[in-house]
Amino acid sequence: MSAAGRPSLRAERYVTETEAREAAGGRAAQLQHTGLRHGWTTGACATAATTAAYTALLTGEFPDPVTITLPKGQTPAFALAAEELGDGGRWAMAAVVKDAGDDPDVTHGALIRATVRLLPPGSGVVFRAGPGVGTVTRPGLPLAVGEPAVNPVPRQMMRDHVAEVAARYGAPGDVEIEVSVDHGEEIARSTWNPRLGILGGISILGTTGIVVPYSCSAWIDSIRRGVDVARAAGRTHVAGCTGATSEKVAVAVHGLPEDALLDMGDFAGAVLKYIRRHPVDRLTIAGGFAKLSKLAAGHLDLHSARSQVNKEFLAELARRGGAGDALAAAVASANTGLEALHLCAADGVRLGDLVAATARDEALAVLRGAPVTVDVICIDRAGTIVGRAEGRGPRDR
Repeated sequence: MSAAGRPSLRAERYVTETEAREAAGGRAAQLQHTGLRHGWTTGACATAATTAAYTALLTGEFPDPVTITLPKGQTPAFALAAEELGDGGRWAMAAVVKDAGDDPDVTHGALIRATVRLLPPGSGVVFRAGPGVGTVTRPGLPLAVGEPAVNPVPRQMMRDHVAEVAARYGAPGDVEIEVSVDHGEEIARSTWNPRLGILGGISILGTTGIVVPYSCSAWIDSIRRGVDVARAAGRTHVAGCTGATSEKVAVAVHGLPEDALLDMGDFAGAVLKYIRRHPVDRLTIAGGFAKLSKLAAGHLDLHSARSQVNKEFLAELARRGGAGDALAAAVASANTGLEALHLCAADGVRLGDLVAATARDEALAVLRGAPVTVDVICIDRAGTIVGRAEGRGPRDR
């Protein structure tokens, strides 16, 4: 049956333990302070659609709304915008409208569909790119060439939910999941996908399932509040992190408490300039290799719309690390920063450490002699540390 004409409802807003209490500081309080409404990633929407479709395939009924569990334990519920059970119950399709909250996301309002088909026992979970979802055509991404552009964390979320539904109804859990996005190829023209060699549509993304909304003024104000709260609590060491994964790494490396964590996002300059006026003894900057390569190149706004990874700059850093002409040329023509990192690693050139050290020195330059020791941690998409720069202060330069 089809419910394509049914008005779609937004996913119910989850309430976390952190939001329920008055957070003293740290990332949770910082997010609250923006006053902006969170949204849901394409990965969360695809997981919800997959869960509903697979449940219908096994039971004949679509759960609506459908509840999923996100990587950090939140349990949002999503209304279905469309549903269909076809071919005598051999496949099922469910769709969810993406709600990006107050974030100016190009995929806001997109219809994310998942069509689930049963496979022979032992087949596992297989992903397919439907209309509007891209296919990887170049190396350097966290997916192999030829794979649908459904990123690793959303894939794992879908696998986990398929396994949960299969266990509930005594099924083997061997399915094909075809993810599609209405008008996805058109939407993708407003993204970096075509330049990255992801062709045919958008990517299904997300590491937490939640879209954190960015208003520049609100976010920068929240960073300042985070520094103030940390200082008031007597914290002498804070970490500015580009996202949840790098935050987790900073905590693991330095054992920092919640109120010492700043969700820097793309606003490295906002953290550095405010700490320049309101110093702490130590600042850790943690983030993805590609983003921190932008800081190393002198960019203080790390957003993809306002700064890009400079492969020529990475090639020059590689030369400083001992790369020959052939490797430097390969780095300069790499598809992504991640590919450049892998090329250097294969040749024994520690590009991650070079980026971290250069980013640290750029940060110290912005701090203009403020009594702050800075160290930098670069990670890959999986949260593995790929570059470190030990702490250095103004007297060490």
